[in-house]
Amino acid sequence: MSKLPKQHKFIDLSDYGRPIARFIAMQLKNTAFTPIHVTWLFVVSGLIGIAFIYLGYYFLAAFFLILKSILDAADGELARVKKTPSYTGRFFDSISDIILNAIILGTIGTLTNTPIYWTFLAFLGIQLQGTLYNYYYVILRNQSDGDTTSRIFETDIPTALPGEKQETVTLLFKIYKALYGAFDYTIYKLDPNAPKGTNFPNWFMTGLSTFGLGFQLLLIAVFLVTGNIEYIIPFFIGYTVMVLVFIILRKGLNKPERVPMKR
Repeated sequence: MSKLPKQHKFIDLSDYGRPIARFIAMQLKNTAFTPIHVTWLFVVSGLIGIAFIYLGYYFLAAFFLILKSILDAADGELARVKKTPSYTGRFFDSISDIILNAIILGTIGTLTNTPIYWTFLAFLGIQLQGTLYNYYYVILRNQSDGDTTSRIFETDIPTALPGEKQETVTLLFKIYKALYGAFDYTIYKLDPNAPKGTNFPNWFMTGLSTFGLGFQLLLIAVFLVTGNIEYIIPFFIGYTVMVLVFIILRKGLNKPERVPMKR
């Protein structure tokens, strides 16, 4: 099942693993495997990839980072095919992502002798990129009757859905807010009127999807296998400039029409 109705689908460059993820979900549909189990699998895959980065086995590292991206899509697919959406899974997934991102960049920064502040800037850049992508994507999904497990504004503790415990949802929500709150606030302040926009053309969303975590991991994998590990951190710092470019473009696409004055 897609997060968007057919008429609103766009080419998502960060979602290249979706067909395999959907296949995995279908194989697990009638098993005891839950989406949370799959999330744990992507955490393990990410940690194995990080270990191989540290050991210098870059092709294996790239494989496990890509596998992590595929499994990251598979947990959501499994939730949809089993019809078991949950805030537990939604927040646990996001928390796992940001922690793995920090470890990946920290490992790369250590291996390339990059000053910690540059590594930190790259981390901030990756997270701001991903936050903008998710912000616009969730707005589009909410406007087009798509998947609404993710909310445009994560401000209040959500009510647990059937099958999950409220205390678990509450705890994970608080951790999520602690880790993502500053990024969400920054992107919102840069474009507070985005939820009022109704023009998110497919080509715009496709370009924006280069900010998606799947595409970011793919880029890291390419840098690794081509022997260019030292360019990963500078690239993500520089590419963060595109956050402002996409925001300006979004505002231009949704500029109110000027009503001619009557004389």
